[in-house]
Amino acid sequence: MHSPSPLPLVDLPVRRLTRGDLVSCADLSEDRGWPRDEHRWGLLLSAGTGYGIAEPDGRGLVAACVVTSYGPRLAAVGMLLVAGRHARRGIARRLMSHVMAEVGPIPLALYATPQGQRLYEELGFTHVGRTERVLGRFRAEAQGRAPASAVTTRPAAADDLQTMVRLDLPVFGVDRTHIIARLPAFSDRLRVAEENGELTGYAALWPSGDAHVVGPLIARDTATAKALVTALAATTDRPLRVDVDARHEELFSWLVERGLEPGSRTAVMTYGVADLPGDASRRFAPLTIATG
Repeated sequence: MHSPSPLPLVDLPVRRLTRGDLVSCADLSEDRGWPRDEHRWGLLLSAGTGYGIAEPDGRGLVAACVVTSYGPRLAAVGMLLVAGRHARRGIARRLMSHVMAEVGPIPLALYATPQGQRLYEELGFTHVGRTERVLGRFRAEAQGRAPASAVTTRPAAADDLQTMVRLDLPVFGVDRTHIIARLPAFSDRLRVAEENGELTGYAALWPSGDAHVVGPLIARDTATAKALVTALAATTDRPLRVDVDARHEELFSWLVERGLEPGSRTAVMTYGVADLPGDASRRFAPLTIATG
C-alpha cells in the first residue's frame, strides 16, 4: 500500500503561532541573514497574532509573519519571512493571502524590502512612503560644532505611560496602548522629553543583534527628536540603528553627520487606505519596521 504523497509546500496549512514558536521564528530570521531577535519576536507574538507554515516534518517553520492589530482602522503586517531553501515557490503569496483573508476589511500597512515590494504591489498594496536606515557609532557632537540642546529629557517613569498614550494617539492615528504598555519591559531605555511639565516626545532603545535600535521616536519637532536620540545614545556603547521616516530629512542628515552610515531602505505600503493615519510630522521612526 502506497503512502499518500506529501502536500506541496504551497498547499500546507497556515496555523496560528504561539510563544512556543519563538525559537523557530528566530531561526527563520537567522536563515535570511537577519539578527535572530528573539527579544523582538517575543514582543510581536505577545502583542500581535503570528501566522506560520510548519515544515512537513514538524521541525521548524517554512514561513512566518505577524499581524499587529490597532482596532478596526488599521493592522500592521511584519516579519514575513520564508526559509531560504523554500524561496520563490509561492509561499510568501500563500501566507500573505491567508493573512489578508483573516483580517478582512481592516486596512493594512507594512514595510516592504525591495525584494518583497513586487509581491505586495501584485496583491494590491500601494507605496505611500519609505524609511531610511542608518547604523553606526554615534558621535555626540558634530565636528567643529557643539550647540547645547535646549530640550529637556529624562528617563520615563511608570506614571508617564498614560501621558505617552495620549501623546501617541494623534501621532499614530490609532490606539497603541497594547504596544506602549510593553515598552518598559521590552526596551533597555525609555526616555521622554518635556517642557514646563508637558511631554513633547518619547523614544525607546532596544537590543537587536550587536546593535541598539532607537524606536519608536515620537517628537514635537526635529530638535526634540535629536535630543532624545542624543540622550539614548549616551547610555550605550553598541552601534546605534534608526529607521528614519524619509520625510524627516533633517534628522537623517544629522544622524549621518554624527557617524551613522546610510543603509537599507524599506517602502511603506498600505492596502485599503490611502495613507497611514496620524501626524507624520511628529512620527520620526517606528518601533520596528515589523509593527509600524
